[in-house]
Amino acid sequence: MRFLSGLKILLSAAVLLASPNLYALPQMNMAPGVTPISREMYFLHMTIFWICVVIGVIVFSIMFYSLIRHRKSRGVKPATFHENLKLEIFWAIIPLIILVVMAFPATKVLLNMEDDSDADINIKVTGFQWKWRYEYLDEGLNFFSNLATPLDQIQNKAPKDEWYLLEVDKPLVVPVHKKIRFLVTSNDVVHSWWVPHIGIKRDAIPGFIHEAWAKIDRPGIYRGQCAELCGLNHGFMPIVVDARPEADYLEWVKAQKLAASQPPGTVQSPSAPMTKPELMSNGEQVYTRLCAVCHQPTGKGMPPAFPALIGSPITVGKVSEHIHIVLKGKPGTAMQAFELQLNDKDLASVITYERNAWGNDSASKYGKEAGGLIQPSDIATARKQLNGK
Repeated sequence: MRFLSGLKILLSAAVLLASPNLYALPQMNMAPGVTPISREMYFLHMTIFWICVVIGVIVFSIMFYSLIRHRKSRGVKPATFHENLKLEIFWAIIPLIILVVMAFPATKVLLNMEDDSDADINIKVTGFQWKWRYEYLDEGLNFFSNLATPLDQIQNKAPKDEWYLLEVDKPLVVPVHKKIRFLVTSNDVVHSWWVPHIGIKRDAIPGFIHEAWAKIDRPGIYRGQCAELCGLNHGFMPIVVDARPEADYLEWVKAQKLAASQPPGTVQSPSAPMTKPELMSNGEQVYTRLCAVCHQPTGKGMPPAFPALIGSPITVGKVSEHIHIVLKGKPGTAMQAFELQLNDKDLASVITYERNAWGNDSASKYGKEAGGLIQPSDIATARKQLNGK
C-alpha cells in the first residue's frame, strides 16, 4: 500500500509538471519568444528538462522501490558483491549516451546563436550606470534610453503601475522580419543586455564587444533588464524593444534623422534668453529624470558614492566649473558626461536649477558666485571652448 501511495505522489507530480497552466505562470519557465533563436532555445530547454524529468523518475522510482521492498525489517540481507565489471561499464555508458544525445541539439543552437552574418541592421548597445545608449550604425542615429518610472513610485509616494521599473523614455525601435546584429559593450562597469522574448543575453564589458542577433517575427513591445549587478541602481536599467512593421520603422528613422540634423547649440537653443521660472521648471524636470536617482530629490545625495549638491563647491562655486563637470563628467566616479545626452536648453536648465534649489543661491551664505542663471547660449559657448572649436 505504501508503495502505491508513493507511486501516486510521483504520478501527481508528473501531471502537475505536464500541465500547461504551470508554464503560464510568470517567472516559472522560459517563454518561446518571438525570434527563431528564442524558439530554438526554448525547445532545447524543454528537451533537456524532460530528459532530466525521465531520469529523475526512473532513478527515484528504483531507489524508493528498493528501500521499501528490500528493507531490513523484512529480513532482507544486503548484497556483498564488489567490482562487477559489467555493471560498471553499463552505468558508465548510459550517462555518456545521454550526454551525447543532449549535446547534439545544444551545439546546433549555439552555432546558430553565433551566426550573425548578413545582418540587415547593425546596432551598438552601450551600458552606462544606469542607462543604455543605442547607436544605429547604418543610419547614423544614436540616443540614450533612461528609466521613465516616476520618482514618486520609486519612493513609495504613489501607487506603482503595471510597468514599474520596466518603462523607458526612448525605446529601441527595430523592424520586424529583418536580421539585426547587436554589438554590446559598456562605458563603465560590467552590465548585461537581456531581453528574454528575443532570446538575447549578452554581457556588456568595457573594452570588449560581444555580438548577438535577432530576427523578430511579430510587432510588439518586448521588455528586459540589465542582468548583471552593476551598482547601487542596477534595478533602474530597463530595456524596451519596440518592434514595428518595416514601413513604420522607416518613418521613425526619417523623423529621427530630421531631429538629429539640428545640432546642439543652434536650433535647439532658443533665440531669446529664457526666464528664471522657465529654466527652473524645465531644470527640475531634467534633474528628476536624470540626476535625482543619485543626488536625490532633496539634493542631499548618498555620500560618499553620490555627493550632496547642497552647498557643494561645484553648485555654489564658479559657473564655468559647474558647466565643465556636467558636460564632461568626472573620470573615476559615477558622474557621467552629459554633453551628448542633453541639448543646450536642458543643460542650461538643470545647471540653473542645481545652483538655485535648496538654498544654493544664498550669496550671504555661499558668496558672490552662488546662484545665477545659465542660458543655452552659455552652454553653446562652453561646448566650443571645451571641444576646441
